[in-house]
Amino acid sequence: MAEMTRKRKADHIRIAVTHDVQARNIKTGFEEVYLIHRALPEVDREKIDLSVKVFNHDFSAPILVSALTGGTPEAEKINSTIATAVEKFGLGMGVGSQRAAIEDERLARSFAIVRKKAPTAFLMANIGGVQLVKGYSVKDVKKAIEMIDADAIAIHLNPLQEAIQPEGETCFEGVLEKIREIAESVDKPVIVKETGAGIAYEEAKKLEAVGVKGIDVSGAGGTSFAAVEYYRAKDRNDLIQSRLGETFWDWGIPTAACLVEVAQSVTIPIIASGGLRNGLDAAKAISLGASLVGFALPVLEAAINGVKEIEALFTLLIEELKNAMFLVGARDIQALKQVPVVITGKTAEWLKARGFRIEDYARRRN
Repeated sequence: MAEMTRKRKADHIRIAVTHDVQARNIKTGFEEVYLIHRALPEVDREKIDLSVKVFNHDFSAPILVSALTGGTPEAEKINSTIATAVEKFGLGMGVGSQRAAIEDERLARSFAIVRKKAPTAFLMANIGGVQLVKGYSVKDVKKAIEMIDADAIAIHLNPLQEAIQPEGETCFEGVLEKIREIAESVDKPVIVKETGAGIAYEEAKKLEAVGVKGIDVSGAGGTSFAAVEYYRAKDRNDLIQSRLGETFWDWGIPTAACLVEVAQSVTIPIIASGGLRNGLDAAKAISLGASLVGFALPVLEAAINGVKEIEALFTLLIEELKNAMFLVGARDIQALKQVPVVITGKTAEWLKARGFRIEDYARRRN
């Protein structure tokens, strides 16, 4: 079992960097979100403050590296590279599913390396929701936390991926109650995240009600795990699962839409991830209600080339975010959350059809 899990993780890295696994016909929706330019920003760009405090942790900027990998020698190198840069910039990161290391303790090093390289950074452990109903206990979750001395535990929900995956596990009955059990039993914040298909407001409200302290919407429009599993199924000549991957390649809730849904429905911190590609996307996400923003594929691609490449990426993301804040007259992140925003196109249609008010965003006065 552990060997199968390890191989699957290696497949995911290989496919993500060698195949086009991006959404085809669905977009994040941020292209339909507009910040209002201020010809008189009345702020000094050099004095803009990007720092935030979320989950009782201080971040130099509201940027996270989304859960990526672990469980293989290559993953250890990637995690080490990312953690080194995250520590230097005062950001945060999540590791990939720790299932492999729970099944085989010899693989724990590929995860534990992140705390060694990032002694003060915000780190998120990671376990699958479906594994909780398959027998993983509170003890296993605590083991995942202790493995990286984590500041929080992310429970990932990936029904789409499991449905396409050749060896996928699709019994999600009882996951919510298991999440409640974990939230009541661990002394770290429980964050529930999707994996590229989004979280709707109905699930968000249920998650908040059972004690979850944060939600990562991880919406559609970026990397498609249906696409990743399509390529794995194709490699196995599994015609049914590969066809399912083709059909559901673009399944999900666009990131901007689910971000607004969740922001208007819960009071806990929200992480916006799923197809964010630059600091302007980050600024738009924060203006729509995100407390933190998560980046995955751009970081993975940079990590392959080493620490300097990731440091260059982080520098660019921060400068883009700061520039957007300057152009809308926001001197800090709290001010960015109050700037007027215009939502148009299919994103506006989606939100209106779902009963959400978008006019209030445009009427803000910062």
